[in-house]
Amino acid sequence: MQTEEKRKSRGWIALLFVALIVAAAAVYYESSTTQKSVASPSRISSLQSQLTNLEEANSALQAQLASISAGIGSNVSDNSPEGLYANASRSVVTIQGDELLTQNTFFGPVTSVETVQGSGFVVDYQNSSYVVTNFHVVNGVTNITVTFSDGNSYVASVKGSDQYSDLAVLTANAPASEYYPLQLLGTLQGASVGETVYAIGSPFGLSGSMTFGIISQVGRTITESTSSQVSIANVIQFSAPINPGNSGGPLLDSSGQVVGITTAGVSNSAGLYFAIPSSTITRELPALVATGKYTLHPNLGLSGADMTYQLAKATGSNLTYGVLVQSVVSGGPADEAGIRGGTSTAVVEGSTYRVGGDVIISVNGVKVIDSDALASYLEVYAEAGETVQLGILRSGSIIMVSVVLGALPSS
Repeated sequence: MQTEEKRKSRGWIALLFVALIVAAAAVYYESSTTQKSVASPSRISSLQSQLTNLEEANSALQAQLASISAGIGSNVSDNSPEGLYANASRSVVTIQGDELLTQNTFFGPVTSVETVQGSGFVVDYQNSSYVVTNFHVVNGVTNITVTFSDGNSYVASVKGSDQYSDLAVLTANAPASEYYPLQLLGTLQGASVGETVYAIGSPFGLSGSMTFGIISQVGRTITESTSSQVSIANVIQFSAPINPGNSGGPLLDSSGQVVGITTAGVSNSAGLYFAIPSSTITRELPALVATGKYTLHPNLGLSGADMTYQLAKATGSNLTYGVLVQSVVSGGPADEAGIRGGTSTAVVEGSTYRVGGDVIISVNGVKVIDSDALASYLEVYAEAGETVQLGILRSGSIIMVSVVLGALPSS
């Protein structure tokens, strides 16, 4: 529809130009004829006025043509997928490097070098440009390079990283003209379930690829085998297809803001993909740039299991939600606060649990439905060293326990 309107506008302006040319020719002819005869002052004044009007009309039409040409040549200002891609794709880079692999054979260890690849995108912090990617993309990798959308490649190095959020920040030996930073959404609320999102990256080396889907859920906790089996809390689940090589690329909302950084997918699934939210990037970026690490991830020092109807029935609990504390780390935050772990074992639907311990049902007055909810709340709203109030179900009674959070071990 927009293209049709522009076509009609161009046709209308072309007709006006023809009319202007005809009118100008008539004025010129009449002016020439008048000059050959005796020209009265009033006649000359009338002709000059007509010429002035024609010049003003011509200027107005030139301005309209320039405006229409600009609109025809570029749609990047709108929120269409085409406009979003045109604006954001130049901010996305392909990351490559070498990883040393050791394989045990009959003849002993054999080492080889494998090329690894991922994606990243440009952000600004304190008037400097950085490339954000996943920790697992650059962990243990040497000879790192970043390739921008124009094909230019530059040597890069890791400025800071955090395995607990699967984040890494790179600096590249590139001129300022290469950097087109994306804007981070950066709010605690972040993306909403059902919201349309777009992923841009380099799946299987196919740089500049874009897919789209929706936010499927928020507040997930995942464990990545590529991140040393570390659990990562407060993760976005989305349905935009990603593949190996997409890791580290941006997940964008319809306005082009970064909702998160794509990090993992479930093999052989139909639309189970995950991203670290942009609020995590915003929170950690200052520390990663300044010190090279982030050390404020909260830690309760316990292991738990999600309560279910079957587990509640087996343990005699009247609540079917919360986190059953199975064990506590000796001398850890939960142990110091007096939280109790399980005292015996029970097999429920084929799985073995440590039962008889406390059940965590709230944190700072917020209901805890399961382990994801507890881990995500702590990740978003708490830091190591802070005190939180846990609501505990113990022997049929609800009590409040204050816990001073510890920090996760340094990576």
